[in-house]
Amino acid sequence: MERGDCDFSPLRLELKEQLSDIHTRMGQIIASLDEGEGCLLNEMEHILSRFTESGALASTYYLRCFLSPYTSKYNEISRSIQHLCAKKQGALLVIQREKPVEPWMTPGIPLAADITSSLLDSIFVPASPLHDGAVYIRSDKIVSAANVLPLTRQSYGEKKLGTRHRAAIGLSELTDALTIVVSEETGKASFCLDGKLFPFSIP
Repeated sequence: MERGDCDFSPLRLELKEQLSDIHTRMGQIIASLDEGEGCLLNEMEHILSRFTESGALASTYYLRCFLSPYTSKYNEISRSIQHLCAKKQGALLVIQREKPVEPWMTPGIPLAADITSSLLDSIFVPASPLHDGAVYIRSDKIVSAANVLPLTRQSYGEKKLGTRHRAAIGLSELTDALTIVVSEETGKASFCLDGKLFPFSIP
């Protein structure tokens, strides 16, 4: 696959079908309002649920698009993210893309290991000496763990972001790396690109 190519036809077709269904149902709701028909709250709740499903699918689709040119281990990474979210284990991953990230990190512990979901899971076990800091991934290797990243200086008003989230955003502001963070409070995952935080879920 060429860099920048973003096919993944099955995911794209499923997303298109879901959005088309939402569009159709919204048209039906608007028509019902024009005709003065009964309560539409149940139908609107269904559309909200479908939007949530589509959002999760879209995030999976774009995450694969952003990562696939730079690592062939997407499935191992996503499997680990699923496990970490389910167990509410905080995690922070850095996937290098075009630009080097080492100049912006305080180096941690070298690993030079193949990416596997079981290894990633074990790194982020709270009792592990490597669980604090970020795992640095380049191509199909875990280069190092327990790396320290620069924190963003952005202000988010009343929204409180933990250190992992601020570190994930901070590095993505300085490089084109994609960073993934799992919250130990909520068990939810987000990825950062170009200083922007995107929540996602892996089906």
